[in-house]
Amino acid sequence: MKLRVATYNIHKGVTGIRGRPRIHDVRMALEAIDADVVFLQEVQDRNERLARKPGYPSSGTQLDFLATGAYAHRAYGMNAVYPHGNHGNAILSRHRIVDFTNHDISDHLLEKRGLLHAVMHLGRGRGKEVHLICVHFGLIKRSRLRQATFLADFVQREVPARAPLIIAGDFNDWQQRVDGLLRDRLGVNEVAVAATPAPQEVGFLDRLLSWRPARDAQAGVSRTFPSFAPWLTLDRIYVRGFRVLDMHVPQGLAWARCSDHAPLIAELEV
Repeated sequence: MKLRVATYNIHKGVTGIRGRPRIHDVRMALEAIDADVVFLQEVQDRNERLARKPGYPSSGTQLDFLATGAYAHRAYGMNAVYPHGNHGNAILSRHRIVDFTNHDISDHLLEKRGLLHAVMHLGRGRGKEVHLICVHFGLIKRSRLRQATFLADFVQREVPARAPLIIAGDFNDWQQRVDGLLRDRLGVNEVAVAATPAPQEVGFLDRLLSWRPARDAQAGVSRTFPSFAPWLTLDRIYVRGFRVLDMHVPQGLAWARCSDHAPLIAELEV
């Protein structure tokens, strides 16, 4: 069975400087990506200040708005809480999510970070159990390494060794220190390194969205930040129990308007 997955830091659905809502652009981006499972970071489930601004959904939460009509199943992990709202990580899925838990992996008070773990059943009936983990690691290297150690310990303790596993998110790991730790301890593959694309015709939608393979031939990584001129490899998808068929990073002005990160998209096969 094939599965399209994506990870996307949506920057709370607002522009960086003036904080103008752009959540409608984010939803259009998700519709264009058309993934079966989406790992989101910096989702504002509630923001009472933005709710009064033009361009913000008139009812429901940000997560409700993004999932409407496309994703019947979701999981949300609230990480940062403030007087006017909260934000965290989320997973949207077209397949059944049967259980999920959120874990606080904050390393200090200034950065509230979380690890969202969900169990998805893939296919008909009970289906095949797939474990999904959405993360957003800290900006300080020592914090990232401690958070990656927590992640590795958690997977070894809570996820069956033979269960298919997808770990995705914003790792802030431009130095690739976390990358080595996860590979060594968990035996996972990063999609930009493991991708083995089959020859295929480039369709109209692909040309329209300017989808281009963004694999770095030397480092084997995908550049996703900043979205207007991707240079840093902050966003990753790690898999175990899947064959990686292809990966993409959409590029272009339309994508840069949606978030400061570009989404990372992978085509997988169980």
